[in-house]
Amino acid sequence: MQPIHSTVRAVALAAAMVPAFVSVSALAQVAAPVPPEIAARNYLLVDVTAGQVLGAKDIDSPVEQASLTKLMTGYLVFDALRSKKITLEQKMPVSELAWKMPGSRMFIDPKMQVPVDDLIKGMIVQSGNDATMALAEAVGGSQENFVRLMNEQAKALGMKNTTYKNPEGLTEPGHLTTARDLSILAQRLMQDFPEYMHYYSTKHYYYPGTPASNGTNRNSLLFRDPTVDGLKTGHTAAAGYCLVATAKRDMPNVGSRRLLSIVLGTASEKARANESQKLLNWGYAAFDAVKLFDGDQPVVTPQVWKGSANSVKVGRATPIVVSVPAGSGGKLSTEVVRQDPLIAPIAKGQPMGTLKVKLGTDTVAEVPLVALEGVEQAGFFGRLWDTIRLWIK
Repeated sequence: MQPIHSTVRAVALAAAMVPAFVSVSALAQVAAPVPPEIAARNYLLVDVTAGQVLGAKDIDSPVEQASLTKLMTGYLVFDALRSKKITLEQKMPVSELAWKMPGSRMFIDPKMQVPVDDLIKGMIVQSGNDATMALAEAVGGSQENFVRLMNEQAKALGMKNTTYKNPEGLTEPGHLTTARDLSILAQRLMQDFPEYMHYYSTKHYYYPGTPASNGTNRNSLLFRDPTVDGLKTGHTAAAGYCLVATAKRDMPNVGSRRLLSIVLGTASEKARANESQKLLNWGYAAFDAVKLFDGDQPVVTPQVWKGSANSVKVGRATPIVVSVPAGSGGKLSTEVVRQDPLIAPIAKGQPMGTLKVKLGTDTVAEVPLVALEGVEQAGFFGRLWDTIRLWIK
């Protein structure tokens, strides 16, 4: 079978866009514009709405995780909530291990029974290592078993260069990740658990009996940029100051557009916020978002052989959006690469090819396409007739 190439002109539509996760490993990176100078050891900027990398530096270099570890702990806690293994109202004991955790704390102790909802806020808003350990023990039964679950989940998500040694992020040999893997985790958190993302935008939290002075979210971008709504800070002497941040802005004639910035190894708390803000602002200013097709809108409708229908609608369930250098959206073209002939049966959601988006001769993005509907096999005589026609063809 030979691939079929069909050309469709790109048209920008003024409508809202729905963010959709795309693994960073599958993204096309736009060569220009050149990112600003970012004072960090590693950084990555992803247009989550378009599924494209806009800027990057050393995204596969191993780095200390610090409290960015808590993103994975949060993922497993949210999964346990969804499966009803635990509930938000459920009160959890505080073990000696959790109570004595060093570093940033929620200041809970073994005399307390703390609701899961409060432990989550303590872990995310206060970055409490004690709250994190209490949650890990509640979900995993023990620290060791929870760490096993963390590593299994990392593997399942495709985080190929991440190893967890603890739930909270204190420095430990081999406790490493990469900017690329952090982007995968952050995107999957937002995609898989939207109902819990409000925790990451919570600015203040106070639990009775703990110091009120400890109740301000360490992500200072939440206070300076109203479009920022998450995610997590991290800091150890080895990791430096780190921030995984996300913003959603409404763009003229386009709709909502979400970016994700990952800035690792900066020199100070102020620097991680400034460099993250610089990266986000650059992404929104230097690139335009262009919506090519609505969700469930056919990109192509190719012929189907031996089926109950003669054609099938091919596209994506979510809008197809690309990011291009500002002012260049009118120069886009698209090309569909697919297999031919298409033989029924075809299942809804079945992979059907790729939409290549080009700016001149450069490929800006490659978007997987699927069948938007199913096509059953035709009856015996219909299949026989199409078999003859294919021989002649």
